[in-house]
Amino acid sequence: MSTGSGLALYDVTVRHHGPLGPITAVDRVSLDVPRGTTVGLVGESGSGKSTLARAVVGLDPPCAGRITVGEREYGGRRTADRRRLGRQVQLVFQDPDTALDPRMTVRQSIAEAAGAFVRMDRRGREQRVGELLELVGLDADCAGRLPRQLSGGQRQRVAVARALAVDPAVLIADEITSALDMSVRAAMLIMLRDLQRRMGFAMLFISHDLAAVRHVSDAVAVMYLGRIVETAATESLLSGPRHPYTRALLSAVPSLHAGGRPAGGPLLAGEAPDPASPPAGCRFHPRCPVGPDRHPGRDVCAARDPQRDAARQPHRTACHFPYSADDRLPQPRRVPPDVNG
Repeated sequence: MSTGSGLALYDVTVRHHGPLGPITAVDRVSLDVPRGTTVGLVGESGSGKSTLARAVVGLDPPCAGRITVGEREYGGRRTADRRRLGRQVQLVFQDPDTALDPRMTVRQSIAEAAGAFVRMDRRGREQRVGELLELVGLDADCAGRLPRQLSGGQRQRVAVARALAVDPAVLIADEITSALDMSVRAAMLIMLRDLQRRMGFAMLFISHDLAAVRHVSDAVAVMYLGRIVETAATESLLSGPRHPYTRALLSAVPSLHAGGRPAGGPLLAGEAPDPASPPAGCRFHPRCPVGPDRHPGRDVCAARDPQRDAARQPHRTACHFPYSADDRLPQPRRVPPDVNG
């Protein structure tokens, strides 16, 4: 696995201390985000996506595994490592209010994020802030405003500008469009793709919105109960998912052409298991539409972990009985336009 100057995770594990003992929120995750590309990370709430993002930026240091940005490896728990990592990897959260101090102007927020600004004179700082605001599609006169004087979309753009102030090698976008209106969300996605083309950073794009993931991502990784269960190029994965969990996620997406109903195929049953005590074998098998509960001859799913063989499967699928390339998702029926309308 090689990323050049991008991001690489090798068997990263993150554990938390829960009321009943340790919880493995991220379990031996390996992921590659090459420079200039975007990897979308999808999965249900509680699957470990945000914990993984926090681990990468040093907010939730991993207890095992390695994180590499470019040619440099970061140990995670050492303070010096976290500081260096902070200049290489920037995280933009779902709620920009968590990143922007309500008492600070936009200018102050951006300047605070960029330590290099302290070596500039006032004119140089003003020029740099103006350049960053222009990058994210905001006028320079926004620099003197407080966050409450901006719309939600504008605040999120400021948060992106703040992250880009240190010229990071990696940008992590954690559900940054989920709180925005549809039109604002589309503009944000276009902006992110344009910024990446111009600046060349690697991007990990975390989202529940599969349409957004499809628009910005070169590849998609699917996470379930702390593990990556499938990874492939975006169109290959979304049109022909191999893992039953991926297929169920995609099948549950409502279709505009089907009156808002799901596109068809297996749906997710029940809730995800307790991460403090994950099932033996395949972690998805208690909910799996093609697992041992529906196919009694597939006891291997409850007995043997499919993760060990995933590297040899198409899409690196962690499944003993993956779908084949011919088992494509049902396509929504196309409704012809109303010729009288």
